[in-house]
Order: sequence, then C-alpha cells, then structure tokens
Amino acid sequence: MDAGADAGVEIRIAGEADVPALVALIESAYRGDASRAGWTTEADLLAGQRTDARAVTAVIQDPGSRMLVAEHAAESSDPVACCQLERRGAHAYFGMFAVRPGRQGRGLGRSVLGTAERTAVRDWAVREMHMTVIVQREDLIAWYERQGYVRTGSLSPFPYGDERFGLPRRPDLAFELLVKRLD
Repeated sequence: MDAGADAGVEIRIAGEADVPALVALIESAYRGDASRAGWTTEADLLAGQRTDARAVTAVIQDPGSRMLVAEHAAESSDPVACCQLERRGAHAYFGMFAVRPGRQGRGLGRSVLGTAERTAVRDWAVREMHMTVIVQREDLIAWYERQGYVRTGSLSPFPYGDERFGLPRRPDLAFELLVKRLD
C-alpha cells in the first residue's frame, strides 16, 4: 500500500490472520515493562490489557473500519506498527495506534499516521480525523499537535470498571478529543 519512513517498511490493510501479532504489538507499546522501552507507554497510568483479539477482530471485520499494519520485510513478518481507522459520518476516527517500542522516535509513527490520513480521505472522502487521547499524556498530545491535530477541550470520562480498557492506576483519567482538518 505505502512505503514507511524506514526503507523496506510496507503499510497494508490487516486481515484476520494478523490479529495475534497486532494484539501483541499494541500491548507491547502501551502496557507492562516492555512498553517502557518506548515513549508511548501508559504503564504508569493503567495496568491490565490495552486490547484483545476480539476488539482487533471486530475492527478488521467491520466494513466501515480499516486496520493498517506496517511490516519491515527484512525483520520477519511481525508488524512494526499499526492503527485503526473508523468512518464516523463526516469524519474518520483514528485509534489503536502502536509502534514497536524499539522502533519509536524514528519517523515510523509519523509515516503510519500520514498513510492513515490519506487512506481516510481516499476511501471515505472525509475531511477530518478525530482521536481521543488520555489527557495525562501531555507528551503524546504534544506530538499529535506537531502533526497538525488541535486540542478541542472536549473531554469524555475514562470507562472505569470496564477492564477491557485496562485497570486505572489513578482516579482522574479522562480522554480529550483531538481533531485535524484533512485538506
């Protein structure tokens, strides 16, 4: 589909056979000690799972969604990055974004995000991308702002009590909506 920031990286639409590797990638980027090798870890905010096979499969099977996966041909078939796209009316939603911790900070995430934006415009003719980010993740929000996303101030509560989203380590978690115009 698209070449990534690293030579040899290809980005494609994921299929059901990719589910186990995608779950492992997403978990490694956000939870547990392995996630601390990168800067996207949420391990200090949340324990437990980040996603599961059921949630990733649902994205892949939904005709209004895409799961993009980035692979590096020289490294095995394990994904190095992924993201979810979902059509929501006049905009697309961006989520489940993960870059393998050892590959973070080299432009791969920027490349995957750019591919996701182009895919949303091409496939759905949307003009905005929306995402939600935990407000305590100021470093991550700042990175998205450098990519053209704007903080809206619109907050939604963290789903406390729903272990599918993790086990909160603090009582004040919330999500903020970030938006980018795709012109």
